[in-house]
Amino acid sequence: MESTDRASTRPVIAVTMGDPAGVGPEICAAALTSPDVLDLCRPVLVGDLPRMARAAALMGVPATMHEVEHPAHAAPGTTRIEVVQVGTLPGDLPFGEVSPVAGHAAYTYIERAAGYAVTRDVAAIATAPLNKAALHAAGHRFPGHTELLAHLTGVPEVSMMLTTPKLRVIHVTTHIGLIDAIARIDPPLVRRTVARGIEALERAGLANPRVGVCAINPHAGENGLFGYGEEAEKIQPAIDELVALGHDVHGPLPADTAFFLASRGDFDLVVAMYHDQGHGPVKVLGIDDGVNITVGLPVIRTSVDHGTAFDIAGTGTVTTASMAEALRQAAALAGHAPSRTA
Repeated sequence: MESTDRASTRPVIAVTMGDPAGVGPEICAAALTSPDVLDLCRPVLVGDLPRMARAAALMGVPATMHEVEHPAHAAPGTTRIEVVQVGTLPGDLPFGEVSPVAGHAAYTYIERAAGYAVTRDVAAIATAPLNKAALHAAGHRFPGHTELLAHLTGVPEVSMMLTTPKLRVIHVTTHIGLIDAIARIDPPLVRRTVARGIEALERAGLANPRVGVCAINPHAGENGLFGYGEEAEKIQPAIDELVALGHDVHGPLPADTAFFLASRGDFDLVVAMYHDQGHGPVKVLGIDDGVNITVGLPVIRTSVDHGTAFDIAGTGTVTTASMAEALRQAAALAGHAPSRTA
């Protein structure tokens, strides 16, 4: 049996259950009992205990649920999942259906976990997926986790960074239409996004990261043949400023070139201008092990890089690697950051 002293040095991580009608409870049941995860952190589930018990049974995870009043009291194990109970779900809530009840529950789990993180009661948050339609049906009008957490922590601007074993991507714009994204991109936004990405990698121990910045147009505009000079107007000034500050930043590069170079190891980070430009390559190269990190928050937050998977929710067949990796990365980013005791 390991010593209490050793366990107490591990960062406490609040794990939100996500939309309870999706695969969140199932992936949490598996990840929170993984020996690899438990060797790095003390996870505590913020959600619904009966739903977690049902999910554990579906996944064949021989774990008991134990309710705790506060994350500091968590003593998780391979057969014990610690749960902070938030609200009460109907026992007959179906899997795989959009529900305002489930959407509101998912919101309350994030709200509680964000509060713990802001007050340093936990060292990080790892989130299971929510469903945007359910969230909106419950009256919470946020495009997703990223924007919701920015709101809850009082931060005006954050960035989404996706990581896989082969690739890291940070996005200048995310959950808006392509026309709106191009209109929103400007040199200050590009500069702030790249700087947030560099800071995050340096904080994780990667000195002077090499950054490739994608263009907006095919072939980076081909010297004016494609587009209306967006690369020169919206991106190049930011790159020039960052290079002048001593950062290893390259671009604007054709997106297909930037991702090819990054996949062979030339860049530590790729900067995508809009949602699908960055998400497509990440999901091809490693969605099962992909992790979403919100950069720019006053707290550490990681998440799976997949959705609620309503088509398989409640079947016990979901792949759980991304949730486990989200917890591992949260622990790595948190290090041995102290969390308060209750």
